[in-house]
Amino acid sequence: MNFDTKVTIEAASDAVRAAMAISLRGVDELLPQGDWLAKLKKSEATGQPLRIKLGLDPTAPDIHLGHTVVLNKMRQLQDLGHQVIFLIGDFTSLIGDPSGRNTTRPPLTAEQIRVNAETYYAQAMRVLDEQRTEIRYNSEWSDPLGARGMIQLAAKYTVARMMERDDFSKRFKAGQPISIHEFLYPLMQGYDSVALKADLELGGTDQKFNLLVGRHLQQEYGQEPQCILTMPLLEGLDGVEKMSKSKGNYVGITEDANTMFAKVLSISDELMWRWYTLLSFRSLAEIEQLQAEVAAGRNPRDAKVLLAREITTRFHSAAAADAAERDFANRSRGGVPDEIPDVQLTGAPLGIGLVLKHSGLAPSTSEANRLIEGGGVRVDSSVISDKGLKLGAGRYVVQVGKRKFARVTLA
Repeated sequence: MNFDTKVTIEAASDAVRAAMAISLRGVDELLPQGDWLAKLKKSEATGQPLRIKLGLDPTAPDIHLGHTVVLNKMRQLQDLGHQVIFLIGDFTSLIGDPSGRNTTRPPLTAEQIRVNAETYYAQAMRVLDEQRTEIRYNSEWSDPLGARGMIQLAAKYTVARMMERDDFSKRFKAGQPISIHEFLYPLMQGYDSVALKADLELGGTDQKFNLLVGRHLQQEYGQEPQCILTMPLLEGLDGVEKMSKSKGNYVGITEDANTMFAKVLSISDELMWRWYTLLSFRSLAEIEQLQAEVAAGRNPRDAKVLLAREITTRFHSAAAADAAERDFANRSRGGVPDEIPDVQLTGAPLGIGLVLKHSGLAPSTSEANRLIEGGGVRVDSSVISDKGLKLGAGRYVVQVGKRKFARVTLA
């Protein structure tokens, strides 16, 4: 924050200063801060809410906690009274966002996009207030643009500027192909801001270039340029890689309450505070108080339980969070969860590897053997070390690791 902006904030009303603090919480960048402050002051003076845009391409069917970082910021701004626009990129998904990629992204089919969009909307509304959210699809204005409009749009940006983009530059230097249609993606995303007359656009840090294109195009079309706000990419359960379903370090917002609660408790103490900043709706003062208590000797697990309860309650309910906490405590004492899958198998006696595979506790017998070798398999609370073990007819509680259970009836 530069000196002039700081002085202007100090001279602003209490409401504007509070809105600026909320805007800046946990962000990577807010550009330009002076322009955003001016927009907030104008909104207060006129009583007109600002138009805040977030676009997501429905490239996968599910949303995880990493996606909710920017959705949380959207909700915070929504609660200030501004108009938030949840934009589903059904048109841009046909192109494929090249952000952060070293290869051309394969485009999705229209049917894949439709199905994913329905799921995205339903899941995003677990964070946003559906009654106060404007839902739009960028095919509304992108389809009618047509070939002539596309050419006119492309004339408003240069190849040199496009090649300043990091992923394009790296691929060009490495001799990797860049398809012409990939240049259209940031242009079409930028044109969304023109069509929606956005005052602010949100995105992850990997979206900065695209957001700046939107700001440039608004100027080209005679509009007041939007400000841009980028949020950090959330580290996953491992605390190293960004949260990703493909990396297996994610917490899906549609996962059952017990799994969600346990996954949050599994993160490191250090990562917990970053998750608090980016995922919790607690005030910064409350979080700082928790940190001070932990520094003074309070068990950090207490703070982690509070975070797990908050997140589980948000996506399920307070009752589900209570039950998940009891379930986790029971399992920590070596107990069996109240609700586990019942599996019926035939062919007794059946090898333990096949039991694990057919009950869904291991993807294959080879993986089952690896788990047994690692001491991660229990039958009726006893650790199994014999890969050749066969289970006869009967009923067993089979456990893999700390979280996977099945009640197996073998006939």
